[in-house]
This record gives sequence, C-alpha cells and structure tokens, in this order.
Amino acid sequence: MKALSLTTRISLLFAVAASLVLLATACVLTQAVEAHFEEEDRYELNGKLDLIQNLFRHASSQGELDRLPQQLDDALVGHHGLAVVVTDQAGNIWFATSGADFPHRLLQTCQTRPAACAEGSLHQWQKNGVSNRGITASITAGDGTPYIVALVQDIQHHELFMDTFRSVLGIAIALAALATASLGWAVTRWGLSPLRKITDTVAGISAERLGARLPSAGLPAELMPLAAAFNAMLVRLDDAFRRLSEFSSNIAHELRTPISNLMTQTQVALSAARNSDEYKEILYSSLEEYERMAQMVGDMLYLAQADNGLLRPGLETVDLSSETTSLFDYFEAWAEERGVSLVQTGSASVPGDRLMLRRALSNLLSNAIRHTPPGHTVRVTLETPADKAVVTIENPGPEIPAEHISRLFDRFYRVDPSRERKSDGTGLGLAIVKSIIEAHGGGLSVISANGATRFQLTLPMPGG
Repeated sequence: MKALSLTTRISLLFAVAASLVLLATACVLTQAVEAHFEEEDRYELNGKLDLIQNLFRHASSQGELDRLPQQLDDALVGHHGLAVVVTDQAGNIWFATSGADFPHRLLQTCQTRPAACAEGSLHQWQKNGVSNRGITASITAGDGTPYIVALVQDIQHHELFMDTFRSVLGIAIALAALATASLGWAVTRWGLSPLRKITDTVAGISAERLGARLPSAGLPAELMPLAAAFNAMLVRLDDAFRRLSEFSSNIAHELRTPISNLMTQTQVALSAARNSDEYKEILYSSLEEYERMAQMVGDMLYLAQADNGLLRPGLETVDLSSETTSLFDYFEAWAEERGVSLVQTGSASVPGDRLMLRRALSNLLSNAIRHTPPGHTVRVTLETPADKAVVTIENPGPEIPAEHISRLFDRFYRVDPSRERKSDGTGLGLAIVKSIIEAHGGGLSVISANGATRFQLTLPMPGG
C-alpha cells in the first residue's frame, strides 16, 4: 500500500482536528440552545401559573368561583400550545382547556406528595409523538378551597427548530472540514516548499558534485539543523571520496615501482646468457621486491580488518618500558649506522595486546629514527597521569607543515612523495599505528614545532 504524502497527512490531520473542535462547539451550542428553550418554557409556564393563582386568590365566594372558568378561558386566549388542568383534592377535574393532556401519574403525585409539585418543578414527557413540558402546583381559592393546577406546553416547535439546527450544524461542520483540508493542503504545500527545494538540490548532487552545499539562507529554523547536518555529511563524503581517489592513485604508484623493477630485471636477465651467480643476484633482487609487495598487501589486509572492527586486542598486561627497551635493542645497529642515539625515560603498564602494541611502537620508533639527522637523539617518554598511560616519541628534524599534520595517518600519504617513495616504508605504518591505538580505546596526536616532531600515544589504564 502506497504511503500517504506528508502534505496529505497534514491536510487530513487539519481536517480531523477542525472537525473535532467544531463538533465539540456544536455540542456546546446545542446544549446551550436546548437549555435556553427549557428556561424560556419554564418562565412562560410560571407566568401563567402566577396569573391563575391570582385569579383563584380573588375568588372568595361561590359565585366568583363559578365565573372562574370563563375568566380562565379569556386569560388563556391566544396562547397556542398551552393547556391547563385544574382538579380538586379528590382528583376530579374542575377545569380543563381543550388539548389538555397532563399525565395522570403527575396529578396523582401532586395529590399524594404536594412537596413534589413545588412551584417551578418542570416535567417533560412525550405522548403520541408529541413532546410536552409542564408544571404542577397546589393553589388555594379566596374561600380557602385547595386545588391542583397543571399547565402543559407543547414544545414540538422547539424540537423542529433543534432538528433543523443540528442539520445545519452538521452541514457546516462537513463544509468546514472540507475547507480546512483544502486550505491545509495549500498551506502545507507552501510551508513544505523549502523542503522541496532541498530535495531538488540533493537530487543534483553526485559523486562528481560533492562540493555542492545546501543553501541555508532563507530556510525555516526547523530545517536549518537538517541543512547543516547534510552539509556536514557532504563535507565528510567529499573528504572520503578525495582520500579514496588519492588512495587508489597512491596504491597504483606504490605497486608500479616494484612491478617495474621486476619487469626490468627480468628483461635484463633474458637479454643475454648469464652465469648462475648473475641469475642468483637477479633473483635476490626480485625477492626483495616481492617481499616489499607482500608486506604492503599484508598491511592493507591488516587495515581492512581494523576498518571492519575485526581487531580485538587481548587483555594481558603489557610493560611498555620493557617493550621499548626490546625495540631499542632491535633498532640499535640501524640507529648507530645513522648516527642516532636512543633514550628512554619513565615506565608504564597497560592492558592490551602485546604484539599489537609492540608493532605500533616499532612503526613510530622506526619512523623517528628515519627522520632524525645524524648526531641527534630520539627520546621515548613514558608517563601515567590521571589513570592513563602516555607514550611520547620525540625526534629532532625538519618540521612537518601544518597542512599535512591531519593527514599523516592516511594510507600511502607522503609529506614528500619524491623523497619518501625511495625509502623502505610502504606508506601504511602510521595508519596501522592509528588503528592499533584506537582498537585499544586510546588516542594519537602529533605536534611538529621548534625543530622537533612529537608523536603522543594515550592508552587507558585499569580504573581509568
């Protein structure tokens, strides 16, 4: 089933809400009008009751009582729909107008329980499809004779009016709901026009146009966060696509060099007959290129595992001081060859995977030795402030330009491509360091200033 559009939903909600409000208003109006008619009938009946009581009060003799029926007829002339019944205490009808049809049970009630017929008590009933309202009261003639009077008012005209009134209200509510839905549709379309503009803009964005941005000027306040979030997403996508493009280009360059070397060596080997020593030398040279490519592929697979959350460090206690000392022993010969000294201070132990952390420290240490001028020192400092371990590897040398700092940990990224591609590295070492440290819940930062570059690793400790 096709989902309703947002415009249609809001329009229907407008119509339903307006209908409910109008329906409630109609109910209140209907009750108010009915209450008004009831009060009007009460006032009319009580007025006629006062008239009848006054006539009886002045009838103090039998002759005056005998003239009362005529006086009552004269007094009630022109009051259509009004009927009067007067009975004595025995229930005998003493006077009745034509059409008087007061329920016998109500008259009996007045005879047996006069308090129930207190002046102003309004009764309503229906007989033969005709609705009536009436009141009863005990009255006393001037000579002291008690009587019971009942006044009946036909309220059929009220009910006809109310039927018409309800019909008109129903039609008005239906028309109002239709009008509200139509106006709601128009207003909603107008109100959602900025959203349609955003949709049109987004539809035009492709991989080739990731530099486009949603215009925020003139947008409603409700859509400003959406536009800002979408633009931020485009910035991230643009950066990711750019990095991916650079990665593809870099990996092509990285693989082209060893493959070209292998092809050249093979062509040279095949160009003339050679002795076994020469072939062995060519094979050793080819083996170096194969090892370099194997290392590159292995590093790429390692990073792919990190990207998919497959790096799960162990939880053994790793003595970072001991690992650093071991790495110093490993790199000692190379460092002496380059005229670089290695110094370590402090100590720290963290929970983690020993081999993974050793690899991260090894990558950073080899990188520091490689970029340290002869006669200078690479310093490794271990600290444990605030329940965390901080490893700082600092080496003197050329400063890294600020625009390159944020991209040092990108794969195959080279600050100086022409120089670095000649080194033994694969361009993935720092990316692997970042993946390992993040897998341990730590952080990594770089500062290059005042003729030195400082890599700082932060790793959580138990209780941190």
